[in-house]
Amino acid sequence: MEQLINKIGRVVEPGKVDFITRSVEEPKGDKVLIKIVSSAICGSDLHIFKGKHPTVPLPVTIGHEFSGDVIAVGEDVENIKVGDKVTVEPVVVCGKCAACRTGNYGYCENLSFTYRMGDGAMANYITVREPFVYKLPPNLSYDEGALIEPLSVAVHAVRRADIKLGEKVLVIGAGAIGLMVAALCRKNGATGVTVADLSKSRLEMALKLGATNVINSGREDVLEAVKDLTSGIGIDKAFECVGLETTFNQALMSLRKNGLATVVGIFENPNITIPASRFITHEIKVQGSQGYCWDFPVALEMSQQIDLKSLITHKFKLEDLQQALETALDRNSNSIKIVLNP
Repeated sequence: MEQLINKIGRVVEPGKVDFITRSVEEPKGDKVLIKIVSSAICGSDLHIFKGKHPTVPLPVTIGHEFSGDVIAVGEDVENIKVGDKVTVEPVVVCGKCAACRTGNYGYCENLSFTYRMGDGAMANYITVREPFVYKLPPNLSYDEGALIEPLSVAVHAVRRADIKLGEKVLVIGAGAIGLMVAALCRKNGATGVTVADLSKSRLEMALKLGATNVINSGREDVLEAVKDLTSGIGIDKAFECVGLETTFNQALMSLRKNGLATVVGIFENPNITIPASRFITHEIKVQGSQGYCWDFPVALEMSQQIDLKSLITHKFKLEDLQQALETALDRNSNSIKIVLNP
């Protein structure tokens, strides 16, 4: 293999990125070397860029939503070959703890992600293990392929919530994950899917992807709107996709008795005040949802039914990573998903 040099973007301090370079090693064992074609900005990348991610200290490489071409494989690789167009489930698991040994690797006691180990996807190349590499459907573009990872996050949340036919759902937050959750809830049989957000353009996108109602939370009271939509009974299931005390409590208070809230958002401030008595008076349930576990195959199937391309609002070159992150944080940019092409 010819000598390759990798350029990797990282956040060095709040609001500032730089690039490091290193030689690319030939893959050994079950390792697969991928030339990255498309890499998307995730909400967690933005928390990191602000220096406010609760579990990721700086400096750190970033990027874990990506697609590309396989350019070399180790001697033990069996199902992936050079030339394959792929995406990657960017988890790092130990394979030894009780969760891993029972197939529940999403609960691995040593769970991490490739970017936290120095292998960020805001780069030219990345080396990963074969079990986490997935071939893309032939009709899916590289840019859309980079969105399989966030779609898997949404799939995991919707599957955990066990959405049923005829249920009424509230999704708070119309970022990419919230929009995907809304679309998947409709595909799963929810007859009422309401999306709440501050952005008019994002709410318009929610309607295009299958939402039945939208609430502009900058102009309307979310809980009053929910009461009107449900004749005062409340929502069957809510998804919190923002990560704020206000939206967490909106999710709780919107529920009907015995309702379920699934929390997906990352909380920069993890200590919040909640109306605890609501758990007793309404017997509501709250659960978290993080990442994925056997959800990538489902996301690849669902990518054929959801217009992922419509979520991509901006594209940048890799060297423009600083501008791309700043654009993602600029509310006036009306961005949903930003893709970088190394």
